[in-house]
Amino acid sequence: MMACLMAFVAEAQKREMRGAWIQCVNGQFQGLGKQKMQQTLSYQLDELQKDGVNVIIFQVRPECDALYESKIEPWSRFLTGKQGMAPSPYWDPLQWMIDECHKRGMELHAWINPYRAKTKGTKQLAASHIAVRKPMNCFAYDELFLLNPGIAENRDYICAVVKDIVSRYDVDGLHMDDYFYPYPVKGETIPDDELFLDHSNGIKDQGDWRRYNVSLFIEQVYKTIHETKPWVKVGISPFGIYRNRNTSYIGSNTNGTQNYDDLYADILLWINNGWLDYCVPQLYWEIGHRVADYDTLIKWWNQYAGARPLIIGEDVERTAKAADKNNPQVHQQAAKMALHRQLPNVQGTMLWYAKAAVDNIGNYGHNLRNVYWKYPALQPEMPFIDNKAPKKVRKMKPIWTEDGYVLFWTAPKGESWNDKAVKYVVYRFRKGERQDYNNPANIFAITQQPFIKLPYVNGSQKWVYAVTALDRLQNESKAVKKKVSL
Repeated sequence: MMACLMAFVAEAQKREMRGAWIQCVNGQFQGLGKQKMQQTLSYQLDELQKDGVNVIIFQVRPECDALYESKIEPWSRFLTGKQGMAPSPYWDPLQWMIDECHKRGMELHAWINPYRAKTKGTKQLAASHIAVRKPMNCFAYDELFLLNPGIAENRDYICAVVKDIVSRYDVDGLHMDDYFYPYPVKGETIPDDELFLDHSNGIKDQGDWRRYNVSLFIEQVYKTIHETKPWVKVGISPFGIYRNRNTSYIGSNTNGTQNYDDLYADILLWINNGWLDYCVPQLYWEIGHRVADYDTLIKWWNQYAGARPLIIGEDVERTAKAADKNNPQVHQQAAKMALHRQLPNVQGTMLWYAKAAVDNIGNYGHNLRNVYWKYPALQPEMPFIDNKAPKKVRKMKPIWTEDGYVLFWTAPKGESWNDKAVKYVVYRFRKGERQDYNNPANIFAITQQPFIKLPYVNGSQKWVYAVTALDRLQNESKAVKKKVSL
């Protein structure tokens, strides 16, 4: 087992999305108040940073409401306990999370649920809520309210909300989960027959029409985001099964709920048309699961969804409680991580959910920080948005200061978002050591500051420090090197 873990350290990836979902819809923050919620989130972020996480997916719109200041939608009850009631003392959780994540070198992706207007537990809606103002734009299903995807006004409304978030907040990404049309419930029907008859757009099959509605929205929201801020990444986290083999010849050898047929979400169309920037299928099952085998599904997604970075959604708790098929004395984390490394289109992992990793269930979080994510990682490249690296840093020089020996440099010249440096990677090598910039073990730090304090001891050890610049999409410049004695 130890040899296997050490092999993972040796094979560390330099570019890897390492994310964690922080959800509010489970009520974990409801009524906590500003101080306690900030303490809770600060602790989670600190632990996730130690675990190597570099992206936080933070839920800010669970039911057409807001965990941020909005003039379009009411404050969320999952923040204050009552929809429409502002937090007191006042604060803006989204802005606070952006600041805290960026301070820790993490990206912050704002997570919205596009269509869901009311969860099952919500008993009262604010007067300003869309379902109160425009009830005919919604339908009820299994105690939920949903914005009807077949109504064009709803697409425009959600895009207006998204544009508001992206334009006013320095988010690194906009994330949508798996809730499009509702998950099927026995005895429930989607009440859209009349709408289909009146607005079918010439489409004969109602299922095709529903897929068309959602795809129109995905294309529109993608364009809205990139027209507002081209660097903001669009991520979607679909249910883990696209189609089953018994439904389609390209389906996986599984037998569960299907994105295409049951949720009317044609995720492969969106990927292949470039309407998202990364895809996170929720592969929450175990290796060997009877209905949805993890091994089968990760290989299926690797084969069919490689046109955009493929990030695997992992259920921390289920993974930590499932025995390895070949070694029942340990759980499945190692076996799953081995599959990630073997499959060329897999470019990262998203943890469901953050608190499970923070609580270190089954030693999962500590395995990340000590083995799998021991070294820092840059984000996957996204050349379809931008592939031009910034220029090199300038005027690099070590200087003695009252705080110690500090390596300073000047940012490269850049005029726009796609050539300005926003972060720097600091590498270090022993004198005479091969300077391998692809090995993340050689990364000393990733920083937003144009300087780094050097670990001076007595001046007897000779090192080479090298600094590269990163732009918004983490394209990396050429290195500038400096010899120092520490």
